[in-house]
Amino acid sequence: MQSALYNPQLEGNPFFWQGGETGILLFHGLTATPAEVIPLAKFLHGQGYTVAGPLLPGHGTTPDDLNRVHWREWTDTAENSFRHLADTCRTVVVGGESTGALLALYLAARHTEIAAVLAYAPAIQLALSRWDVLKTYFFAPFIRAVPKPGLGDSGSDLWQGYPVNPLKGVIQLFKLQKVIRRMLGQVSQPLLVVEGANDKTISPDSAEIIAQYVASREIERHMMPASGHVVLLDSEREQVFAITLKFLARVLPSG
Repeated sequence: MQSALYNPQLEGNPFFWQGGETGILLFHGLTATPAEVIPLAKFLHGQGYTVAGPLLPGHGTTPDDLNRVHWREWTDTAENSFRHLADTCRTVVVGGESTGALLALYLAARHTEIAAVLAYAPAIQLALSRWDVLKTYFFAPFIRAVPKPGLGDSGSDLWQGYPVNPLKGVIQLFKLQKVIRRMLGQVSQPLLVVEGANDKTISPDSAEIIAQYVASREIERHMMPASGHVVLLDSEREQVFAITLKFLARVLPSG
């Protein structure tokens, strides 16, 4: 039986790897699996951090399952994962790729005790026109999914997920975006934002929207010149990992 996943052979299960007293919670993006954040997680675990990454509802099975979920199922999973990590670690950092970055911002807005936020290609606004959004709403009841562009680009050999975009699942992302926009003013933690200069998935304004509305006094932004949307897997990923480690060392309490 053929798998519904692109690169089904990759390691993509949820993980919880015990390390030190600082825990880092990482969320994958829409249609993906934890494989999207595992390379960063392995790097950070090697530096002594406890790292965790859940599988979001509707993912890792079939695209039809993603069409059945509500965005609150993702935020509920994020909350439960945070509580588990917070029960284990003295300090908690949250982060994610694309939609996963929105979930990190959601948690940061709700939990001031979170120490820092790592936002990789945050999908606060997609590279879609208003007409594209309207078409998605119109066609979602009739068309289950459309092919995902970009598979085969740099980093795709490390990416695991659905090779299509389930339209009802995309609509749940639209709804989550609206929720997160209203919550940005409650985010006050140090914030790292990393984008790819060749990203065709999110709007070029995404990082600026976040920087404009969060209450964080410390915002560090990086543009990776050779990377696309999935900056955690693209050709500059080792530089992104180093940027992340340096940011954490600077903003987290020592001792």
